[in-house]
Amino acid sequence: MIVVTVFFGIFFGLFLLILLLLVLPRPALHDSGARPRVSILIAARNEEATIERCLQALLQLNYPAEKLEILIGDDASTDNTMAVVEAFIKNKPQFRLLPVRHRLGTSRGKSNVLAHLCRAATADYLLFTDADMALAPNWVQTMLAAAPEGVGIVTGITTASGSLFGRLQGLDWLFGLNLIRLLTDLGLPITAVGNNMLVTRAAYESIGGYEALAFSITEDLQLFEQVVNQGWGFRNIITPDALGVSVPQPTVRHLLHQRKRWMKGASRLPWQLTLLFSSYGFFYTVLGWPGLLPYPVIAALYAAKVLCQTLFLLITLRQVGRRESWQVLLFYEGYLLVVSVAALVYTVWPSYIQWKERRYRWAEG
Repeated sequence: MIVVTVFFGIFFGLFLLILLLLVLPRPALHDSGARPRVSILIAARNEEATIERCLQALLQLNYPAEKLEILIGDDASTDNTMAVVEAFIKNKPQFRLLPVRHRLGTSRGKSNVLAHLCRAATADYLLFTDADMALAPNWVQTMLAAAPEGVGIVTGITTASGSLFGRLQGLDWLFGLNLIRLLTDLGLPITAVGNNMLVTRAAYESIGGYEALAFSITEDLQLFEQVVNQGWGFRNIITPDALGVSVPQPTVRHLLHQRKRWMKGASRLPWQLTLLFSSYGFFYTVLGWPGLLPYPVIAALYAAKVLCQTLFLLITLRQVGRRESWQVLLFYEGYLLVVSVAALVYTVWPSYIQWKERRYRWAEG
């Protein structure tokens, strides 16, 4: 019983510390007013249903159009992605479509497309996003403000919207990314997220580019690790102006495919983040162990955990300028438990990792 008491004491102590760190004031990002030329890079494969939303958001950026170079790399799409892009970018000189049909170096799949796009880019700042993302109007200048001299890589914040299933995925994005941001603020290099990311050209070229890296299905984490190893600084920021809204996974099956790929990347994350995420699993295990705790104690501990989690999400939502109903916030607890267990089972199940209609083995990257 002493061990159980110590575990829950540490668990809730860490949660309270995280909540405290969450509300501490931080220096505001300073927009210098400079508007350097930037390259925005999008790797697309079979994105006919989502890419126009992404391109429309980029068209609405509050940034001089003549300072934007928006490159879309088509990764051998088998649907109408190229036709949709070509129709949209007609008479818009800041947009350019690049069909990608051959490999550079060791790169494959998405990393190969990004390698081609980075070679074609002409700016000193490379901004990466995905074809299913819609970025805030002030995204470019906000990301630039987080990249002063010496900072090589910056990650913004992401959520998702749509149906209840999509909004729950959005809460998942916010919960995980804000936790990563807190650890980053403490100086711990965790990861970058490639759907909302800035990399300076100097940092990118210092590692030889994607074509010089061993192939990985978590190319953003791999890029982050290599950039940090070269001594570059890193930032994770959370503000409405750095927010990207992703199209959610449409079905549970698609979500599990995504989580299996993420779990591959999680196996390489620093121990601090792994410990925090693992504590959730231990919490449920200890709480539900038959006969270990009386029911009133179980109910009280569970309610305390849901309260702390909901406070974290409420603060995070406020920090990104979004709202969510209490019902959805409370329902998130059940979603988190079910999806976490299902993702763990699916991850250890001996099957391929499905990504962009391609199959990859667990050993790949």
